[in-house]
Amino acid sequence: MCSPVTCRVCGKTTWAGCGAHIDAVRAATPPDQWCSGHDDTPQREPVRRPRRIWFR
Repeated sequence: MCSPVTCRVCGKTTWAGCGAHIDAVRAATPPDQWCSGHDDTPQREPVRRPRRIWFR
């Protein structure tokens, strides 16, 4: 079951869950309060760990 959650980027309502009930969540949310997604959101870079040198 899907449920409404707050978008971490814009603060509007989006959904969380299985994806099969998005329409029900959207029906209960005013159109101006629905987050339409963020394609330009910067992706996190992977954490790079320093390499260990075992033998010299």
